[in-house]
Amino acid sequence: MTQGTGIMMQQRAGRRTTWLLLLPVLVFLAVFFLVPLGQVLYFSVMDPTFTLHHYLAFFTDDFYWRVLFGTFRTTAIVTAFSLLLSYPLSYAIVRLGGGFATAMLLIVAMSFWTSFLVRTFAWMVILGNNGPLRAILATMGWTPPPELLFTRFSSTLAMVHLLVPFMVLALYSVMKKIDYTLVRAAISLGATPFEAFRRVFLPLSAPGIVNGCTLVFIMCLGFYVTPVLLGSPREQMIAGLIGTQIEEFLEFGEASATAVILLCVTMTVFAIYNRFVGLDKLWG
Repeated sequence: MTQGTGIMMQQRAGRRTTWLLLLPVLVFLAVFFLVPLGQVLYFSVMDPTFTLHHYLAFFTDDFYWRVLFGTFRTTAIVTAFSLLLSYPLSYAIVRLGGGFATAMLLIVAMSFWTSFLVRTFAWMVILGNNGPLRAILATMGWTPPPELLFTRFSSTLAMVHLLVPFMVLALYSVMKKIDYTLVRAAISLGATPFEAFRRVFLPLSAPGIVNGCTLVFIMCLGFYVTPVLLGSPREQMIAGLIGTQIEEFLEFGEASATAVILLCVTMTVFAIYNRFVGLDKLWG
């Protein structure tokens, strides 16, 4: 009995220590996450009095559906191009290794040292009317060169540039664990290099593809600065719509309801990923 009591006391003391260590994190999350989230939920149904009108307006107005559809379409395009650009780069980093891999990983890591806002303004200069890209097109004989800034193309291009590093890291973390001797074994058994890649390496890298696409898709859903600064006003994304509702029309109730719906969509994507893959595998 004495030994059992001592073990129980140790377990209780361990649990108390665990909760004390978690307390600062829990307080931080409560103050800077739960309280603001609760305020958004409050405004979505209490502006000016209790009403569900803001939610009903979202689901019954074709304008909101067009914005939501446009957001998903742009997000899907950005995710697809991020994958198409990142997969060959990640594969090359893993296969070549050495100095090339070090240099490429350093370049990818350096992108995180520059803010999204700075890189967005850089694209505004590159794609502007007096920018180098239009000058190159004019030199090649494209007269007059097309308008590149404030279009879906410009915002999509910039978002792909901003999100490719996340996709590369997600793919690289999975690819580096793949035993390449399995591919060599397939080749030794008669498969061509492409068949060995398609039947062996590609399926083994599928978790990285799922991880990267999920991460990029969720991040792109909430993009605000880049689509607003580079995109067309006629092709708003849902985060930009929320900003417009607050800054121009002071419609805090509508903006809060839209934000809650965006949060629910994001959490749904997270839930689907967690159900079939698991959040603990997001980084391989």
